[in-house]
Amino acid sequence: MHRRLIFSSILSLAAASVIQRPLLEPSDSQALINTKPLVSSNAIQDDISSSKLLERAKHLYKLAKLATDEYNHPTRVIGSKGHLATIDYIYSTLASLREYYDISNQTFPAVMGNVFESRLVLGHSTPKSAGPMSLTPPTKNKEPVYGPLVLVANDGCEELDYPANVTGSIAFIRRGTCPFGTKSENAGKAGAIAAVIYNHMQGNLSGTLGQPSEHHVATFGISDTDAEPFIKKLQTGETVDASAYIDAIVENIGTTNVIAQTKGGDPKNCVMLGGHSDSVAEGPGINDDGSGSLTLLEIATHLTKYTVNNCVRFAWWAGEEEGLLGSDYYVSQLSEEENMKIRLFMDYDMLASPNYAYQVYNATNAVNPAGSEELRDLYTGFYKAHGQNHTYIPFDGRSDYDAFIRNGIPGGGIATGAEGVKTEKEAAMFGGRAGEWFDHCYHQLCDTVNNLNLEAWELNAKLVAHSVATYAVSFKGFPERTAITSNAVPERSLYHGPKLVI
Repeated sequence: MHRRLIFSSILSLAAASVIQRPLLEPSDSQALINTKPLVSSNAIQDDISSSKLLERAKHLYKLAKLATDEYNHPTRVIGSKGHLATIDYIYSTLASLREYYDISNQTFPAVMGNVFESRLVLGHSTPKSAGPMSLTPPTKNKEPVYGPLVLVANDGCEELDYPANVTGSIAFIRRGTCPFGTKSENAGKAGAIAAVIYNHMQGNLSGTLGQPSEHHVATFGISDTDAEPFIKKLQTGETVDASAYIDAIVENIGTTNVIAQTKGGDPKNCVMLGGHSDSVAEGPGINDDGSGSLTLLEIATHLTKYTVNNCVRFAWWAGEEEGLLGSDYYVSQLSEEENMKIRLFMDYDMLASPNYAYQVYNATNAVNPAGSEELRDLYTGFYKAHGQNHTYIPFDGRSDYDAFIRNGIPGGGIATGAEGVKTEKEAAMFGGRAGEWFDHCYHQLCDTVNNLNLEAWELNAKLVAHSVATYAVSFKGFPERTAITSNAVPERSLYHGPKLVI
């Protein structure tokens, strides 16, 4: 039996436990803070241990279990009791440090979805790769729908691409050019009862429809291999009967970012870093992004032993898994003056993948705000100094740095890998198993405490601490901010968050 979330009750719980907490008043503790030593990289790195990180991870998993009565398994997806408890844990931990930090909550509108069950049949077969798109609506009345499969012209980005006979049928649409949500919307406007988007490149297709539309229809993605025989049949005039079924909800809710900024340090030159507090609905997200968000919480705790020359601002974003909702909202609310105070943003998402590689976003100044490359080089310099290999990964909009670099703020970050397959070369560089995902539990129920590589997590947490200490002391040699826009023109990204959008 499916349990629909009672969102009014959940939001009341959020208000009682988090949102209605009073903002902390400035205290007279600044004189005491100023008696502490200036933060140094070595000192704060020494404060970091895998045992303390693991202790926090175990607690986070307990919080994820609070959602079991809603989802039948642990999760920290936005709107769930697991996520509300996560926000409360972060806030209450910071509240104990109120003499050192100004703390605030930022509540914003968000959309969440959950697919309870789905099935797609094309002809007489069920494509193995078929999967519902994130934020898809259900089929009509949450019942199976039946109709012929109709091939859509071009990439389905224009309403004219949809032939008259798509009405009452299941639209078969090629990936490419425009967002999946646009394709689903056009299919709905044309009268389709469901849509199937097939990959035009090699591999399976899993993505999101993004912001809900009243015209969206139940939408699946399938691989190029599974699509090929049906494309040939339709192109030769053969009829392909099909059926689709999705039981899902898409709901508008409210959720919360948590921000903590040091009382000390130059407020016009702020070091900012963030991780996301939510998980996907499918699992508890202890690596994704418990490892990043807990690293921030641990460092924020230890930073209170020191003074800083430049302010440090920590952020825990909500709704990253639904499409970078929290970080997008945060940046959209910044005035030009407040935007210019942020000298750089550092993103820390998935730092403890079990089959890890030390990955650095390849953020160059050529296609990103000036300073992004200097941050990239700080990361690589740390790995080299510790005798570790590293590899560059695309800076392609898959995590919360995206809104910052689009608004002129230098950005970068590190990771340890998600669903990508480790190569033989990478196995030689980092150990582990070639031919397997960096995180075989990525976006799955098994992303628990047992899914963490503690060695990688501790080293990366020390690197995060190093990045904080470096810029909290000085921005010497780091490019000055001059505008909220950048002369660099980034390439169009296929991602806006962890799921494909195009």
